[in-house]
Amino acid sequence: MAAGPEVAEAIAEIMGVKIEAKEPDIALPGCYFGVQEADKRYIYDGLDDCRAAALLGGGMKVCTIGCLGLGTCARACPFNAISMGPKGLPVVDEKKCTGCGTCERVCPKHIINLSSVTRRIIREYTEEECTTPCQRSCPAGINIREYIRQISVGNYHRAVQVIKERNPFPAVIGRICPRPCELECRRNLIDQPVAINYLKRYAADYEKESGERILPYRAPDTGRKIAVIGGGVEGLSTAFFTARLGHETTVFEATLKLGGLLRSAISTDRLPEEILNWDIDGILEMGVKAETGKALGRDFTVDSLLNQEFDAVFVASGGWDSRLARGAVNEIESPIPGLYMLVDVIRFGSAKPNNFSCRSDVVISGGGKLALQAAKICKDLGAETITILFRESWENSPISDADMENFAEEGITIIYDAAINRLFGEKDQLVQLEYIQFDSLEKKTIPAQTLTLASGRFPELIFIKPEPEAPESEEPTEPEPDQLALTGHRWEAVPPYKQPAFKDEVGLFAQGDVLADYSAAIKAIGAGRRAAASIHQVMYGIEPTLTETVITPQSSIQNVDHVENVNASQRQIMPICSGPALVECGEIERGLSEEIAQVEAARCLQCGLICYEHSSQVIETEVSKIESS
Repeated sequence: MAAGPEVAEAIAEIMGVKIEAKEPDIALPGCYFGVQEADKRYIYDGLDDCRAAALLGGGMKVCTIGCLGLGTCARACPFNAISMGPKGLPVVDEKKCTGCGTCERVCPKHIINLSSVTRRIIREYTEEECTTPCQRSCPAGINIREYIRQISVGNYHRAVQVIKERNPFPAVIGRICPRPCELECRRNLIDQPVAINYLKRYAADYEKESGERILPYRAPDTGRKIAVIGGGVEGLSTAFFTARLGHETTVFEATLKLGGLLRSAISTDRLPEEILNWDIDGILEMGVKAETGKALGRDFTVDSLLNQEFDAVFVASGGWDSRLARGAVNEIESPIPGLYMLVDVIRFGSAKPNNFSCRSDVVISGGGKLALQAAKICKDLGAETITILFRESWENSPISDADMENFAEEGITIIYDAAINRLFGEKDQLVQLEYIQFDSLEKKTIPAQTLTLASGRFPELIFIKPEPEAPESEEPTEPEPDQLALTGHRWEAVPPYKQPAFKDEVGLFAQGDVLADYSAAIKAIGAGRRAAASIHQVMYGIEPTLTETVITPQSSIQNVDHVENVNASQRQIMPICSGPALVECGEIERGLSEEIAQVEAARCLQCGLICYEHSSQVIETEVSKIESS
């Protein structure tokens, strides 16, 4: 604020808003190879301006996204913060850059953009960006190319920072990741993939052995408080990223130790406890607080947290898998107000003595024919109205006319082609839910005090207190019939936005949503970052959605199907510890030495969208052939 903090406070008071610190933006180029290094380029002899060149066949390179190198951004910068480097790419002087965005506006290829901690966390990769195959296939979206480059030049400190931009568990994931990135590595086109995950582990082990905690950058404090329920991978990842966004974050975990299934479901010779503890301690050192032995629904409720000045509550309590791990399979659980798993209703609802109760308005989501069985149980327990929501159409429904004949007089309503979109509650009770009709995308609200879900886990939900709406006039108005129960709502709950591959799906437990716990920790980390981004958006009144140009497996982007002028190079093998030596080592894989890590990092082709590095020996041979001819 140019006029100073006093004027800012006065204006904020008039507008009824809060003042929060904002991190500076800085221009960040996003192209790896300049025009000079391009194998093929268009002949262009027009105006010396990138915008003009972009109008002719896409510009000066075969790549439809790559930098054109004419320096329009440098000439447009009002602060002389950008210059064209020796590779024909823009170089930003961070001390001069003010984040005004002029360069971003004039670049026709979206190569140079404003960047900040917040922007990097909340954004998803788009079709306009130069992304690498390995980066696109990583569920967490780690900038693999860059951290391997940093390892190759010996800057291990920076390599760890790059990894932690998207992964708060580098030492853990370096040991247990299923490595989908390596399946897409372009080295597969010539020999074997780069040992991407082993190099991640090498950088993470470097941090641990150095004894110096390496943390990524975080945004200034916002003064907002977030509660995260669940101390597993997703919950801790959510907490890590919300803390980096500047929010004060507390994790509540039902067991006595953080880590979730990582601590109970993986052999210690694959994942030693000290390694898991090291990564978890790093998350706490990011500013995350943790309270263990505190269970939602037993020691506190969503409503009590929202009344403790938490601005948002995120539930990542897991499901059946987590209950097995903590020995709670014989207990019926409802950590979220009014929500139950269908398996619990079927198992315990008809038991004697009964330890399940349902209120007057019951909604059952999914479950096929078991939904009818659950409806009968709820009816016997006193439910007055029962609504079953199926995502399937009537034609594809598992319910037949014969099934419905037995329930025709039970007062059960079945709604097809629909999914739950939002929950509403007051204090510690669910009151209503909003569902969306797929054919018309119309949203409807119905009463619901009990909600039964056919999934094996509770959904990931963001709870907030909605802002009270100011009355437009002092004259009382008659509320709409279906809005009567909304009066006095204390909270509402919305899910995070979907993963990009399923961006067009809507509603809870849509295609692509997790129905049991995550199949891989790296997927849970990606979900945690998306949850943090969604929480951030919801708190600032933004609907958590994805852009139309977000990269999905169906996106049409440039790629290559072969590589040229690249020497074959043998992949380095991870040293293994077995037999009596395993007792001394403590884990099966010993880890890479610095020498091996350097050799393996050198195998990386440092890819861009379609570009990659040629082997210097091949290039020298080709040059000598040309000179001799």
